[in-house]
Amino acid sequence: MGVEVDLRVVELLCGRLCHELISPVGAINNGVELLSEDDPEFVKEAMGLIGQSARKAGQRLQFYRFAYGTSGASGVADPRELSLGLFEGSKLRCDWAADANGVANVWQRLACNMLVLAAEFLPRGGTVRVRPLGTGVEVAAEGDTVNVSAELAAALEAGTSVETLTARSVHAFYTMRLAQQMGARLALAVAGPGRAVLTASPAG
Repeated sequence: MGVEVDLRVVELLCGRLCHELISPVGAINNGVELLSEDDPEFVKEAMGLIGQSARKAGQRLQFYRFAYGTSGASGVADPRELSLGLFEGSKLRCDWAADANGVANVWQRLACNMLVLAAEFLPRGGTVRVRPLGTGVEVAAEGDTVNVSAELAAALEAGTSVETLTARSVHAFYTMRLAQQMGARLALAVAGPGRAVLTASPAG
């Protein structure tokens, strides 16, 4: 992976992360503006909006700190709790099996990245399930509508050119490269109209 490649991937990932934070940070700004109102009800509403939005921004930052951290960010909260917090208040549900916490920290980090990718397969909501798979992990997307786009599937291929990546597909590419760096094999299977499964296991 050359310097230009690294920079392009970093740029796209940074753009994606900023997109994740725009909504809650914008809501905090709106709440601050409401604090200037004289009406106590507006002030009460503003405080609630600020608190809720700050919580959501914090949850997203903590999750991506772990998912994108180079050392696995072992000092932060439990990956299961981070994943539950990421989906809190959304149309997605996270079902992270308790025994998945028994796999090594680096595999849990990979699972978090797989979880974000699986969530993209569920445009109308659903459940993302994380399970241990021997020494690896399995992440399944389940819902009424499961859509694995050609763009995301292509980004998971080992020979994908970074020049073809977009803000939407860069996370799939990053997840694939993270698995490769760990010496793992990442596979995608559409198991039916309402289920798609990502598996990661030691290669060879």
